[in-house]
Amino acid sequence: MRQTNDADDEAPASRASPTKYRLRTVVLDAGHGGKDIGCSGAKAHEADVALGIVLALGKQIQQNMPGVKVVYTRKTDVFVKLDERSAIANRNHADLFISVHCNAASGGGHGTEVWTMGPHKTDANLNVAKRENAVILQEDDYKKRYNGFDPHSPQSHILFSLFQSAYVTNSLRLAQRIDKQFRTTVGRSSRGVKQAGFIVLWKSTMPSVLIEAGFLTNAAEERYLNDKTNQSYMAAGIYRAFRDYKRELEGG
Repeated sequence: MRQTNDADDEAPASRASPTKYRLRTVVLDAGHGGKDIGCSGAKAHEADVALGIVLALGKQIQQNMPGVKVVYTRKTDVFVKLDERSAIANRNHADLFISVHCNAASGGGHGTEVWTMGPHKTDANLNVAKRENAVILQEDDYKKRYNGFDPHSPQSHILFSLFQSAYVTNSLRLAQRIDKQFRTTVGRSSRGVKQAGFIVLWKSTMPSVLIEAGFLTNAAEERYLNDKTNQSYMAAGIYRAFRDYKRELEGG
């Protein structure tokens, strides 16, 4: 948290009180895009659903919190490299990074998941990180850009999970609020808050979460997620969690 204090020689009683922390900038990241469509259902593509949710979320923040700057990693169907997404957040000195994705499973899984950086506890958690991190294979120079990271190697993901430790408390704080909103006000089935090593969160120098909005490989969830109204409902749940997180950090 950013705090400033007057550093002069006045008596303590006359010093100005510390400036209150303000959450000023949030970066919203719609996963995938362009040549990378992400996972797919019968009709819907992850890149399109994620963008719909992110644009709806950004609109709600801008309408209700004019004092918060909203930055998008993409607003159209374009390909953005994974490390560039966190670089955008860092260049804008963001206070928060929110990345939105959709899930896939051969067994017809269902429900939302909210992720932060951390060690994966199960093979299922590792597999989600592997799928999302495999995007780097579409980048020509990925071995150089990601220091030899192998998206198929469990050891690589374990090393990545050690990053973001400085921000884990607030990342989990936001993730838990998003998960609660999905379960209660949005009425979605939840698979909980989880941790794994995601490249997109790797170099972000602020609290960060990755949201899996649901499974496009589940026909019922695909229909839900591919509907603009439902995308707005999902965005509203994330917005309310963001609002509550902001109020708590600012002491309001």
